[in-house]
Amino acid sequence: MASGILELREVSAYAIGRRRRFFDRLGWTVSALAFLLLGGAMVWILAIILLSGFGSLTPEVLTHVTEGTGGGLLNAIEGTLVLALGGVLLAVPPGLACGIYLAEFDYGRLAPAIRFLIDVLVGVPSIVIGYFGYVTMVAMLGWEFSAAAGCVALAIISLPYISRTTEMALRGVPRGLREAAYALGANDRQVVMGISVPAALSSILTGVLLALAISVGETAPLLYTAGWSSYLWNGHLIKEPIGYLTYVIWAFITEPFESAHRLAYAAALFVTLFVLVISVLSRLLLDRSASRFRRG
Repeated sequence: MASGILELREVSAYAIGRRRRFFDRLGWTVSALAFLLLGGAMVWILAIILLSGFGSLTPEVLTHVTEGTGGGLLNAIEGTLVLALGGVLLAVPPGLACGIYLAEFDYGRLAPAIRFLIDVLVGVPSIVIGYFGYVTMVAMLGWEFSAAAGCVALAIISLPYISRTTEMALRGVPRGLREAAYALGANDRQVVMGISVPAALSSILTGVLLALAISVGETAPLLYTAGWSSYLWNGHLIKEPIGYLTYVIWAFITEPFESAHRLAYAAALFVTLFVLVISVLSRLLLDRSASRFRRG
């Protein structure tokens, strides 16, 4: 009878092993198919953008402003850089301060409330932020369509990403570094600004660059705040609209003119290249930070 029980156990273990191997292979197969599907879609999108974009590039695109549905993209390239950099610069101080507070002074009821508000802000559609910017800055404050309104809208979008990446970067700093600094007589400010922030600087910059990439690709909030201009930016922060690349993609691709389509494809190429370069830089910074911690 004991041998029969052993045989039943062996059969049961064999059946469980076969079932486990079957589901393992099924899971790997589904994962591989999903990866191929997503990778294929990405390659297809990039191929269309790169081929059509490079085919649309001419010296006029880089040296002339937009004229109707033709001309160039000099005004849109300049405006994209102004809006994206301005939005990130506005978001960095409060984003860093928020991330430092959440990572270094996480006690009381304020920190959970801030995290909840950050999560809510991440989930707010960008077009809602654009509508908020239109109501408050364009209409109520009288800024009209302007670079300032567009920068503030992009700063609101970038703020939660910078604060969360800053918090995670600071939490990744070894606790022993802080304890050693406190043992030497350093106060909270010296520990944060002299130990934690420098140690996590690469990861913090990665979050800033990712926020910059998000800002470059935004369209909806800028439609309600920055407007559109076919002229170069004249340096005025308010009461002057400004051009940007995503508007060209959104508006010109539906025009029944070949010149408009060429500008739309060229604008899509520039946006894609901007995002790719920023993503590569952020990845290099992240790898550098990880290697520093491994060596430490």
